[in-house]
Amino acid sequence: MNLGSTISLAWGAPFAGLLLSIAIVPLAASRFWEKNRNKAIVSALFLAPVAVMLLVNGAEGRTELAHTLIEYVSFIILLASLYTISGGIVLEGDIQATPLTNTTFLGVGAVLANLVGTTGASMLLIRPLLKTNSERARIKHVVIFFIFIVSNIGGLLTPLGDPPLFLGFLRGVPFEWTLRLLPIWATAVGAVLAIFFVVDSWHYNRESLSDRRRDAIEVEPLRLRGNLNFVWLAGVVGSVFLPTPWKEIGMATAAVLAYATTNPDLRARNQFSFHAIIEVAILFVGIFVTMVVPVAILKARGAELGVREPWHFFWASGVLSSFLDNAPTYVTFVALAQSLTSATGGAPAVLHLADGGIAEPLLVAISCGCVFMGANTYIGNGPNFMVKAIADGAGVKMPSFFGYMGYSAAVLLPIFVFITFVFFR
Repeated sequence: MNLGSTISLAWGAPFAGLLLSIAIVPLAASRFWEKNRNKAIVSALFLAPVAVMLLVNGAEGRTELAHTLIEYVSFIILLASLYTISGGIVLEGDIQATPLTNTTFLGVGAVLANLVGTTGASMLLIRPLLKTNSERARIKHVVIFFIFIVSNIGGLLTPLGDPPLFLGFLRGVPFEWTLRLLPIWATAVGAVLAIFFVVDSWHYNRESLSDRRRDAIEVEPLRLRGNLNFVWLAGVVGSVFLPTPWKEIGMATAAVLAYATTNPDLRARNQFSFHAIIEVAILFVGIFVTMVVPVAILKARGAELGVREPWHFFWASGVLSSFLDNAPTYVTFVALAQSLTSATGGAPAVLHLADGGIAEPLLVAISCGCVFMGANTYIGNGPNFMVKAIADGAGVKMPSFFGYMGYSAAVLLPIFVFITFVFFR
């Protein structure tokens, strides 16, 4: 019998508790939360009971746990590889941080995300963006919009852009299929960039006169250093097409070679340390293990939720992707959509995957929901937390978990509602 149909809903409590801890503890005990050792303790407290329950729950529970841990290892190796390699790429110089400059930065990042992934683009561009804006005092919003666009929404057009789309490619979605999402991508990216330009202009006009003068005076031509790291980055991108474990070995090898061949001075200029990626690894191992329960329950009982129309799939997959990792969320909703496609005889338009057909309108909605709404919280997509940690380390006081959600609700939700009526109704 399916694990999700027999397990109690109460076993979802550790997942909810871990999310609440990530949201509340930094506010209530900031000094405690600064140490990765303490984060590890919190993560282990919620992870352990779920792991034990799965281990004693027969072969299916052990299989689910093993599959989740393998997926987690692959996920962390990818993030750590991109983090390490990009940490050795330095964009020197300092151009004026005008609203047009910042908007261009984000627009380039939205395109780049489809070539090296949202994680790769985030790690390549966040430090240069922070350096460009270092003379300004009001830049918190710049990082928030960077997470919206570069770390999430931008990566919709290729399977390399975001992990859910790559999982779809592995299951038979043609590589070029996501290019048909260009009108939705352009609508979302264009709307967020337009709002950002207005918001950044407002903040820029309220910078002190001395900061704006310093920003205009302290201008140096841009120069890229650490170019060999682009070779290692290409190695990571190429490795994702290999089967496990060669995929993980290839990515890890590229990261080790990058670290060994890069001048340490370049990493020092980036204020590079492994603290941020260790933080992500600690928190996400807890998230991956504890989320086994809600994902299993959704697989078994998802049809009971009445999710049938494209807009249902857009919002259901999107809301869960805001709090769960969007890759397993994508897989779960694709399975649900395939079961509905089979029950309705395959209409309207069917894309045939390795394990069955799926109605294309549903796949479009799932793809957009998982990629776009990963931007709703710090934990919606892997790069989000990494960008926050890097910004915090650079002295930018980022909002709390709920504070960030206030920004995403105000900026993104109206855009998602608009997209719903234009493309999914």
